Amino acid sequence: MLGDREEAQDATQNALVKAYQKLGTYDANFRFFSWIYRIVVNECLNVRRARPPREPAGLEPVAAGEALEVLEAQDRRRRVQGAILALPADYRQVIVLRHFTELSYEEISATLGIPVKTVKSRLYTARQRLAELLAGAAPSRGNR
Repeated sequence: MLGDREEAQDATQNALVKAYQKLGTYDANFRFFSWIYRIVVNECLNVRRARPPREPAGLEPVAAGEALEVLEAQDRRRRVQGAILALPADYRQVIVLRHFTELSYEEISATLGIPVKTVKSRLYTARQRLAELLAGAAPSRGNR
């Protein structure tokens, strides 16, 4: 919530002290987790209000429902990057030039000094190998 580990640790410690001080106000008809969670959230909000304005870190806040999607996207990106790095250099070059710099076959041919036919062949093989690598690196999701 705070984007800063030290601030988060301080806020957590302050929230726990406040929870201890106000333990007598806890209503046992409600979940303890909900009660203490609310204290921690309020403390984090207090810290955010008290801090001076900062330049945005370039990160968008993520809603709770989107957090899993963000983590899955990061994991997918990490696995793809690892698979690309595992390719031989000739195949890695054509994948990067085609899919990340969006060069045409002709531009890749000129850049690497190889025929267009070789570019197409290497791309085909590189994609096949990537598919194999990624299929082998896919996280298991229970018994299917």
